[in-house]
Amino acid sequence: MIKGKNPNEEKKNLRDETSFGDLFLLFIERHSKQHKKSWKTNKEEVKRLLSHWFIKKISNITKQDVQLIHEKIGRENGLYQANRMLARIHIIYNKAIEWGWKGINPASGIKKFKEKSRDRFLHPDELPRFFESLESETNSTIRDYIYISLLTGARRANVQAMRWEEINFERKEWLIPETKNGDSLRIHLTEKVISILQNRLKCSSKQEWVFEGTGRTGHLVEPKTAWRRILHKANIKDLRLHDLRRTLGSWQAATGANSYIIGRSLGHKNPQSTAIYARLSIDPIKDSVEKATEAMLKYAK
Repeated sequence: MIKGKNPNEEKKNLRDETSFGDLFLLFIERHSKQHKKSWKTNKEEVKRLLSHWFIKKISNITKQDVQLIHEKIGRENGLYQANRMLARIHIIYNKAIEWGWKGINPASGIKKFKEKSRDRFLHPDELPRFFESLESETNSTIRDYIYISLLTGARRANVQAMRWEEINFERKEWLIPETKNGDSLRIHLTEKVISILQNRLKCSSKQEWVFEGTGRTGHLVEPKTAWRRILHKANIKDLRLHDLRRTLGSWQAATGANSYIIGRSLGHKNPQSTAIYARLSIDPIKDSVEKATEAMLKYAK
């Protein structure tokens, strides 16, 4: 106290011997839960990709360790996932310093991978194979989940956590109480989606979730294995589940919808998120080139 230090505050400070696992739990409680709506998803991702760090002391995790895990995730899970994890490690250590740890952030100075804007969606020549493979899928939960993901354009997490109480069959409407950007979203349900939901309701125990699961959440969580099986049978490569959302937007653009309509239907808060669909409007561009070419070639005859 004579030195001007509060002994009670000193006790709260993080020490070098604190484990990364303990720091991460503290980070979730003191930061993520207050500031991140997606904190549960972030928590699961860190546990899945960084669990081998949990017993390590935070002072023993070096810049080289962070560099290696960044590269490993980039190879195995993609550049985007690697960059998001690097950002999480960086903020976790920044908070540790803010809470009294005297070390240096090991994620500082590590360059993110250069990300390329993704514009992958299901093309006309792929759709017949995709639907044929999807129809032959024996797991009805996976099949229905993928159909609804494609035909509503909703985010993966929202479809997985779809509740029966959110569905209004009379208005053909799905009300998502809270999306990634914090707003609610009303999604129009086509006849195909209504039919899928009604069939599921007949076979359901009318529990909370439309897509029930056996895990801790109670609903479907990660259908990656089935997704790979469907793509392999359809002979389709480099297609992600999130690309189903982009597929709906691209086909809206191709059939003449403007950016405002696409953005509203997909729940985009930032107009920049919808800008990609201007270049995905393939058919109108193709028709324009065909007409221009035809007009020019008339003079060659």
